Amino acid sequence: MHISNLMKSLLTKAAILAADDLTTIDVDVPEWGGAVRIKSMTGAERDGFEDSLFVDVSDGKGGTKRVQNLKHLRAKLVAASLVDEAGTPVFTMDEVASLAKKSAAALNRCFEAAQKLNGMGQPAEVEAKNDSPSAPSAASTSDSPAT
Repeated sequence: MHISNLMKSLLTKAAILAADDLTTIDVDVPEWGGAVRIKSMTGAERDGFEDSLFVDVSDGKGGTKRVQNLKHLRAKLVAASLVDEAGTPVFTMDEVASLAKKSAAALNRCFEAAQKLNGMGQPAEVEAKNDSPSAPSAASTSDSPAT
């Protein structure tokens, strides 16, 4: 069964590829004395970031296996997303360890902005689940107004 409530015509390949869909947001970072620019990642950049969260380790049988490695998670995402005014990356992945030594509060502020801009993290996962058709769930116990 296909359910669709599209109000517009379907996009062509040319229209999709021509769409200017990458955005930026400026984030105040008082710990660093100013603001930084966070950009949305391309699909390839996000794949590269996600791949950086895994390492190959010995499986004890002469082979290797991929395991999750969250070391410098915040600094990695910030490095992958932080750009200058021209849109050029400010940090390389080789500089992640240096960036990780900066204020946790400042890094986290940038990390959260990058997560939100790139549709990552729990809020994005919850939003995606809320957009999916499913059976009604129990009423929320939060103080937030229903949307």
